[in-house]
Amino acid sequence: QVQVVESGGGLVQAWGSLRLSCAASGSIFSISAMDWYRQAPGKQREMVARSAPGRITNYADSVKGRFTISRDNAKNTVSLQMNSLKPEDTAVYYCYAQIRASYLADYGAYWGQGTQVTVSS
Repeated sequence: QVQVVESGGGLVQAWGSLRLSCAASGSIFSISAMDWYRQAPGKQREMVARSAPGRITNYADSVKGRFTISRDNAKNTVSLQMNSLKPEDTAVYYCYAQIRASYLADYGAYWGQGTQVTVSS
């Protein structure tokens, strides 16, 4: 069984920084993309940053230049360094991973439980 667990959320003042971490564990053969999503109250979940195979990264326009995604393939972890935080970054942040549990399996989508990030003005 595969688990994806986030940590590192909290309350921070505007222009401050936070670092989110995510670890995938369990029966893992390989991992493709590892992403960060967020969902603010009353809004749809949106992708914030993606780490794809080949060290490819993508960011939402709203966070470019402020957020950095990094990945450790050996440890099956991904982190999100968030700098210059704004009140509009307030949301529940979710880790998402595309994981193959065995060499016979297709990639499946796995979500963490989410971690709250609150930015005060």
